[in-house]
Amino acid sequence: MITFEVLAEPNRRRILDLLREEERPVGDLVDALAMSQPAVSKHLKVLREAGLVEARTDAQRRIYRVRAEPLKEVDDWVGPYRQLWASRLNALERHLAIMEDADGGWS
Repeated sequence: MITFEVLAEPNRRRILDLLREEERPVGDLVDALAMSQPAVSKHLKVLREAGLVEARTDAQRRIYRVRAEPLKEVDDWVGPYRQLWASRLNALERHLAIMEDADGGWS
């Protein structure tokens, strides 16, 4: 499963958001997401198989954390769109400045 397919599921994105803040055990994710443990574990398995998260063992618990490297594919794809939006926002800013000058300032 490619990264984009994995990230298309909203609960997986929520898990990544939580793990971006700090590494967490499954139980913490269950509590934060208000989902069943089997559902969270299923999503973690998909994320792990896609290489987006990794786990380490701490006594009886598995602690999960984000692996940022695979997200570079997403960033590479989004980059041109980010530039597109930046240029559009810059154009809007210029347009608003022209309008403000034409009106002699905003009241």
